[in-house]
This record gives sequence, structure tokens and C-alpha cells, in this order.
Amino acid sequence: MNKVLIICLLAMTSDMLMADQIKQIISDDGTVTFTNVAATKSAKNQTVIYRYPDAGDVTVFTDQKPTHITTFDILKFDCYACNPDSTIDWNTVALNHSAFAETVNNAAKSNHIDPALVRALIHAESAFNPNARSQKGASGLMQLMPATAKELGVSNIFNAKQNIDGGVRYLARLLKAFNGNISLATAAYNAGPNAVKKYNGIPPYQETKVYVERVSILHKRYKNES
Repeated sequence: MNKVLIICLLAMTSDMLMADQIKQIISDDGTVTFTNVAATKSAKNQTVIYRYPDAGDVTVFTDQKPTHITTFDILKFDCYACNPDSTIDWNTVALNHSAFAETVNNAAKSNHIDPALVRALIHAESAFNPNARSQKGASGLMQLMPATAKELGVSNIFNAKQNIDGGVRYLARLLKAFNGNISLATAAYNAGPNAVKKYNGIPPYQETKVYVERVSILHKRYKNES
């Protein structure tokens, strides 16, 4: 069994989420993992992002394990865009225009939503990993909670089409509830509509504030580059 060095870097807490400590794990082969996911969780239920340097001082973030290099970092977080201490530059991180494109476009059209917003939300929630699952049970591409998925008629939460169709319908409902205000709708998607109503705006949760900001950046980028 490989020896593993675990260094606790910091702890994140908020009124909304009590996250595990972020740990740096260095295995004997030199692989470095940064995670806030409990060690007891199954690997298949984690959102995994790989980070490695590319040419021209560019840092690449991807959910596909690199095959052309042997040195890279592994980032594991429940919500890709919810970590307040993320060092990802959301203005330059690589976009994904191709994954689930037909499903996204059809669902967006049916619900009268900008498909760029849907792609931004999927990017922020799961980094296009259909098997992503958070510690609180939110699952799939659009990180639907089981109760929400059931209400939306999603029978297989890990089925990409069902998850996207359900998530987009839920997003459309939130946009209608908040009079088309995208910031409030995305805040509600993250923290729940009751929290947005309670604070009459974006809730003062650090995770939600950075999430809304990052979804906005991604939305503009997907829209401009479509």
C-alpha cells in the first residue's frame, strides 16, 4: 500500500455548507490531489478535475485524465465553481462547446432559455461530468437534488438527457420566479429560492456569491464564443 501524506491546508465553513477540510495528498508516485471530499466517499461519486501546465504559461483544467504527460494535479470538489479559494481563472479556463450540444440546445429552445446560460451552468456545476455527485446528494450534469429530480420527472438522474431536460426546466422556473433576473435565478439554483427571497437578493454565502459571479463570466464567454 502506498504511503500517503495528507496536509490540511484550510477549512471552509458557511451558513449554507460545512465542507470537509481541503487536503493535499501526495502519493509515492508523485501524484498530487487537492480535495474537500471525505476519504470514505467512492471515487465514482466525485467530480474530478485535472490541472497541468501547457505551453505559453497556460494552465489547463479538464475533466479528462491527461494521457500525454505524467505530471499533473488532481482537483476534487463537490461543486466545480463553488470553491471560494479556487485559483482557476474563469476568464480564460477552457470552454466546452461540444459536449451534449444537441441536448442542451433542444432543452434551451423548448424552455426559451439562452443555451449559453445552460452551458455555463453545467460547466459551473459539474464541469460536464455526467457522473458528478456532491456530498449533499446533488447529482449529474446539472447537479439536481433527488427530491427536485423526482418532482421534475427525472427517473435516472445520471442520464445526461434527463438531467439536462430537468435542470433546464428548473432553471426556467427560477427565471420566471425572479422576473428574468439571471443573477438571482442562478443564486437560487445554488442556494435555493427561499434563501434568495429571505435576503431579497443574492444570499451572503461566500460559495453562492462566487458561484453567481463565475456563472456570469462563463455565460458571457459561451455567448460571445458561440
